[in-house]
Amino acid sequence: MLSNGLLIYVAALLPVLIALYFIYRKDRNNPEPTWQLVKAIFFGVLSAPLSLMLSVPFGALGLYSEESSTVAGQFAMAFFGAAIPEECMKMLMLWLVVNNNKHFDEHFDGIVYAVCIGMGFAGIENIMYLFENYEEWLSVGIGRALLAIPGHFFFAIIMGYFYSLAHFTKSYVKKPMYSMLAIGAPIMAHGMYDGFLMVQSVLPDIAGFLTLAVIYLLFRLKKITKNHIANLLKKDGIA
Repeated sequence: MLSNGLLIYVAALLPVLIALYFIYRKDRNNPEPTWQLVKAIFFGVLSAPLSLMLSVPFGALGLYSEESSTVAGQFAMAFFGAAIPEECMKMLMLWLVVNNNKHFDEHFDGIVYAVCIGMGFAGIENIMYLFENYEEWLSVGIGRALLAIPGHFFFAIIMGYFYSLAHFTKSYVKKPMYSMLAIGAPIMAHGMYDGFLMVQSVLPDIAGFLTLAVIYLLFRLKKITKNHIANLLKKDGIA
């Protein structure tokens, strides 16, 4: 009989492993070395505590407050307390992993490395959330497997997609545009996702509607990222 602690680790990491396996199987033409993928996952884990280097100062500067009871305040917390710090640190980790990396030689590699980093972040975050909600870990785990993990997965694909376009383009006009989208697009998607969830605490009467908005957002992101994957695979001559 497995202990509760071990079950929590399984529940926290299983959806992460499924997402990693899915994207790894897509990279069938010229797979990245395993040690590079493990390195990216480890860097993703590091990005979680490092994000505090931005979120804490943002809070100290008054850009958001955990005590806010307004819709605007909840969205400010979603962006300045979560989306901006977390996606910026993921971007930093992505740059550290792929900079001067000779294995980063195909468009799709950007998505592979970004997803490894995103899932490293999501894995450690999931473990923390489930242990913090020890009495309700099963329901929390199911909810995060259906919402939070797919969210981080989609944010990572968006980041990796635009990062690769910026890396491989020869256009001096498109390069800065893709570079801005590589960080701006996942921040926007992440901030809207968290915002719809956080606003439920100040608008409980429409919590059901806001949950549906989150689900709709994830379905839209699924469609967008599916197209991103197909586009880069096509550029690499795989699809």
